Amino acid sequence: MSNQLSLYLSRQATSLPHYVAEQLLQAACGWVPTVLGIALRGLAYRAMLHMDGVAAIEDGVRLRFANNIRLGKGVYLDHGVYLHACPGGISIGEGSLVMKNAILHVYNFRNLPHAGIHIGARSLVGESCILRGQGGIHIGNDVYLGTLVQLLAVNHIFNDTTRPISEQGITAQGIHIGDGSWVSSGAIVLDGVSIGRNAVIGAGAVVTKDVPDYCVAVGNPARVVRNLREAPLPATRQPELAIY
Repeated sequence: MSNQLSLYLSRQATSLPHYVAEQLLQAACGWVPTVLGIALRGLAYRAMLHMDGVAAIEDGVRLRFANNIRLGKGVYLDHGVYLHACPGGISIGEGSLVMKNAILHVYNFRNLPHAGIHIGARSLVGESCILRGQGGIHIGNDVYLGTLVQLLAVNHIFNDTTRPISEQGITAQGIHIGDGSWVSSGAIVLDGVSIGRNAVIGAGAVVTKDVPDYCVAVGNPARVVRNLREAPLPATRQPELAIY
């Protein structure tokens, strides 16, 4: 029992004192609703994480390894967001938004060298996205992830049929998404993939290979169907459609 308790605590914070302090602080402030709660957490949470300026944290946000979390000025964490930032950490750049029920999970307990999640400025992580950062996830500036997007920077080895897959180890190469790109709702990006600048990933695509700058990729497995520099789209396909 003591071994199980010790294992659990080691998965929650960098030390027992950190665990106690972070849990008490979240129990005291994490539930407070409305703008009053946002203001309270904006002040109180500075004691356990790094804030560059003022960040807005809604009630019901769960933080683990909070001392490995860095929030830029104007960051917004919506209801139900879960950040698990074990060694390697999570950094979210100025003006970026993480929407309801998104999960950003580093969970590096194998001493993986590149684990972490790093999001640039003015980016958006949509509702219920899942980011697994064992191999490292690097998201540039002005990147939009639609709802239910999964970035999975980890994969399983399964070539040995004499052993369970769970015993064969993992790979963790990392995922990179360049500035200005859009990953549409329901897309899945697998470990080892780099997506270039101003690229578009179609809804529901499964991205298994790199996508160059300014390209549109769709399908399962995703394939590039257009280079927006070489074959630009018209200003709008539907002239009567308002663009805001």
